[in-house]
Amino acid sequence: MTQLLVTGCAGFIGFHAAARWLKEGGSVIGIDNLGDYYDPSLKQSRLALLEKMPGFTFVKAGLENKEQLSRIFETSRPEKVLHLAAQPGVRHSIDNPHAYIDANIIGFLNVLEACRKYGTGHLLYASSSSVYGANTAMPLSVSGNVDHPVSLYAATKKANELMAHSYSHLFGIPTTGLRFFTVYGPWGRPDMALFKFTKAIIAGEPITVYNNGQMKRDFTYIDDIVDGIVRLIPHAPMPDPTWDRSNPDPSSSYAPYRIYNIGNNKPVKLLDFIAVLEQALGRKAIIEWAPMQPGDVLDTCADIDPLRQEIGFDPRTPIEEGIPRFVEWYLSEYQKV
Repeated sequence: MTQLLVTGCAGFIGFHAAARWLKEGGSVIGIDNLGDYYDPSLKQSRLALLEKMPGFTFVKAGLENKEQLSRIFETSRPEKVLHLAAQPGVRHSIDNPHAYIDANIIGFLNVLEACRKYGTGHLLYASSSSVYGANTAMPLSVSGNVDHPVSLYAATKKANELMAHSYSHLFGIPTTGLRFFTVYGPWGRPDMALFKFTKAIIAGEPITVYNNGQMKRDFTYIDDIVDGIVRLIPHAPMPDPTWDRSNPDPSSSYAPYRIYNIGNNKPVKLLDFIAVLEQALGRKAIIEWAPMQPGDVLDTCADIDPLRQEIGFDPRTPIEEGIPRFVEWYLSEYQKV
């Protein structure tokens, strides 16, 4: 297997993707700034596991430092790049907008420039289901409109897609954007609902449920996400000779550029999600109801047919299996009930 450079390797998805690539015989150069958006000790624990695996090399770096990033690329000359480092969080972007421009725009530009300068064969990067914003045409399709983001985080992710296309057009860099849909599982982020709900229920503290729980999410288990990523890494996009300039499909191009949804295609009501968590924990949640939050959307559901057709993507993990796996990990990592 080829050498893979993974940015955000100590993050949730980056850790799992790097570990899978290493287990399958590849080598990984991992980059992470080990920032404190959430508990850095969790990132350190993920990183410690990767550092025990043959073929892994770690460099602590922030992508905003273009000189340092360029040196890493010059030394390693990665054949493929999986760019997952970013400033995440829809609500956090409302109060801390500059952090999103620095990490998600400037950082991504530096990655693109390094890929251009050192001839990377395929750049895969994290977009987000949040780009759909005010679009409510379910299931959400990569051929649909994403012109109305409802958070700055979403706007930066759409900007990444546009920037990637310009580099695919100008320099022929094959780029693949992945719109992730509510990823969950062991080693997940503490700011995500499953982690926060689990911690609060165990402690006997209330959980905050927005919009009276009247929301659906396309919860996608981490192993299913990583299956899709690993299959796509060697699958660099080619220019589409049938692409119609008079009726342009935003998910493909005359350039080597593709966008895919990567989700479960089975939206779950938030209250059903909580009920499965309660069952896994053997405890009832104390719920505090709250209104809809700025930047949130009511429902998400991924149209994943293009990814099915391209690589046979087939997510198979229902929440009835995925949530207990998370709970088992959480209890082993943090405490006993």
